Amino acid sequence: MSEILRVSGLSVRLGGSHVLQDVTFGVAATGVTALLGRNGAGKTTTLRAILGEVPAEGAVEYDGRPVLGRPTHRLIRDGLAYVPEDRCVFAGLTVAENLRLAERVKNPDYALVHELFPELKTRAAQRAGTLSGGQQQMVAIARVLLNPNRLLLVDEPTKGLAPAVVTAVASVLGRIAERVPVLLVEQNLAVVRKLATDAVVIESGRVGWQGRATGLLGDAEATKSLLGVGRH
Repeated sequence: MSEILRVSGLSVRLGGSHVLQDVTFGVAATGVTALLGRNGAGKTTTLRAILGEVPAEGAVEYDGRPVLGRPTHRLIRDGLAYVPEDRCVFAGLTVAENLRLAERVKNPDYALVHELFPELKTRAAQRAGTLSGGQQQMVAIARVLLNPNRLLLVDEPTKGLAPAVVTAVASVLGRIAERVPVLLVEQNLAVVRKLATDAVVIESGRVGWQGRATGLLGDAEATKSLLGVGRH
């Protein structure tokens, strides 16, 4: 299967710590690739290194072109979208203003955003800081969907959300993945089981496992050893 992203020998040092060490994996050009690991393993750092937000050594190819050293904003313009773990909404601005700030093209895809998140249309005049965590996550995802994308990097989209909201967010991500490939950092293995075709496990800054997601999630011993959780 062709790849939209290839990470090779990626290493990152932060504050004297060797956070990532020779990380190598690929992201398929379709579907969802899950990036898994225990807390502090280096998952978010991997995403930030791909985006150029932290200094890194090694090689990253996006859509067949090297990207390390390129400015983050240029990568975003080239369709490499990022939904951060902490959502980063502008609390003092309305939902509509948050979305308007994210527009990069002449005709942003509000039809898609309102189809996936109809609640954002009814809450357009509400300040983002007064939204629930799930509603803020909708805004964070909606911002990237306004523009054309070639790959989405999504970091912990269901963290801290109620079960019903987790189900809704997972459903939306599944629909998005039908249009554009997703590299998904996620701790909820039920969500991973539902969405992911492939999986990569980061273990203490290195790739500890990679392959089909079903191969990992169907192996209770490997899941417990690598992720610290049981099969269910």
